[in-house]
Amino acid sequence: MAFKSDIEIAHEAELWPIKQVAANIGVDEEDLELYGKYKAKLSEEYLEKISKNEKGKLVLVTAINPTPAGEGKTTTSVGLGDALNRLGKKCVIALREPSLGPCFGIKGGAAGGGYAQVVPMEDINLHFTGDFHAITSANNLLAALLDNHIQQGNELQIDTRQVIWKRCEDMNDRALRNVVIGLGSKMDGVVREDHFVITVATEIMAILCLAKDMKDLKDRLSRIIVAYNYNNEPVTAGDLNAVGAMAALLKDALKPNLVQTLEHNPVIIHGGPFANIAHGCNSIRATNAALHMSDITVTEAGFGADLGAEKFLDIKCRMNGLAPDAVVLVATVRALKYNGGVPKDQLSTENLDALKKGIVNLEKHIENLQQYGIPVVVTLNAFISDTDAEVKFVEDFCKEKGCDFALSEVWEKGGAGGEELAKAVLNTLENKKSDFKLIYVDELTPEEKIEAVAKKIYGADGVIYAPAAKKQLKKIAEMGYGKLPVCMAKTQYSLSDDPSLLGRPSGFELNVRDAYVSAGAGFIVVLTGNIMTMPGLPKKPAAFGIDVDDNGNIVGLF
Repeated sequence: MAFKSDIEIAHEAELWPIKQVAANIGVDEEDLELYGKYKAKLSEEYLEKISKNEKGKLVLVTAINPTPAGEGKTTTSVGLGDALNRLGKKCVIALREPSLGPCFGIKGGAAGGGYAQVVPMEDINLHFTGDFHAITSANNLLAALLDNHIQQGNELQIDTRQVIWKRCEDMNDRALRNVVIGLGSKMDGVVREDHFVITVATEIMAILCLAKDMKDLKDRLSRIIVAYNYNNEPVTAGDLNAVGAMAALLKDALKPNLVQTLEHNPVIIHGGPFANIAHGCNSIRATNAALHMSDITVTEAGFGADLGAEKFLDIKCRMNGLAPDAVVLVATVRALKYNGGVPKDQLSTENLDALKKGIVNLEKHIENLQQYGIPVVVTLNAFISDTDAEVKFVEDFCKEKGCDFALSEVWEKGGAGGEELAKAVLNTLENKKSDFKLIYVDELTPEEKIEAVAKKIYGADGVIYAPAAKKQLKKIAEMGYGKLPVCMAKTQYSLSDDPSLLGRPSGFELNVRDAYVSAGAGFIVVLTGNIMTMPGLPKKPAAFGIDVDDNGNIVGLF
């Protein structure tokens, strides 16, 4: 049986003008800032107007650790939103914007798949409304102003050996991880080592996603630490007089974007920090807008529940007073068998023994989410190779763990294939009360917070700190930032910091190699294992298969 590709399905879809999608949920045309026929930003006036509305229920979608077999978290989020609307609920979906790096690399895009997609998918996965370009520009403007200040006399006495602000671009380009700038003549700048990170790992991205409004955005921008002076004191973006110009570049990017599913339901897509090296959640403005516009908001957090969900709960919810009413945990039979040791090319064969071995990964994620006091619904994203015995085994396991369970067929059937899941979510919302609590309090030291995440979420026995990490954490506390939450940068492929340890690792210690404070974002970034803040491309990147045909249509994009 031949299946259509995601882009073929998207091309065949009949999109509604975004004005019509908006009108269906009570948004007037004057409340939109149009980007062509099918994309729009929500105006500041509209966001202010709906802020007085009562908030609806909040459902977070997360997943087990990602595998080469695929899990379909965004696909599930989209399909669940469509299904809830089919059942008569007013549901708005809130998602992240995809990064260009994975689109041209190995992971692919992030607009869902099959018949549970957000459209126009090419626009969303590529330039969209220009938000990422604005973030990149603001980041690099600050870098340019910093180096220009040093060149023009260095009034702030910046120690060029302690410049910590990095340039960025939204592309996987390992050659830019470590560079030397200022080469050439005296007029070409001061020679120093510099670095690039991918746009979605920048502090500007985190700030945009956590800022409540323009004033909050500017306050956060002003607090960014870019370097230290010769007295070892922090130098900020505010000290460089960079805030006004950066805010000007980010003015439109601060507004959430409205698009639609294949079934013409509203989706707000805004912001896109990676979850393995940043905080992994869409913007607080998008989530709040959706909550004020709907009965139920379906949102997602990046990668596995040990990364995206942990940061959604311990960072985003902590800062903004959010509390999910339910969590949907996505898994697949194939991914669980992969965790049980089955090679990727043998996942289509029934293997209950491997499933029993691999289901411990799902078990740990269930336990982690239950620690937060939130009701959990487990859904299996169905594949044609799944057998009745395999599905039954997972269902029985989940019910023993106190979770509702549902099979999801949204990839194949769209919203209709998500009605079982939607009913399970509604049942949970109606009959189980969320008693949300954080897994650590602000008053703990940074080390105590790191150890809380390592032990409670990852299952580590303890934490090993490299000398550089110890030094930085001590300095962060001395500077008065010790009460901030921690943002763990860790591989997405394992609960540990070793990507080869599948399933539910035990008897390991988490290796922390470095840490730094993102004072504007309001968290401490903790680098573990060998995680990179600038990814590289694989030997055969997805870019090789992408083209534009003679009619101007993009092909090969998933």
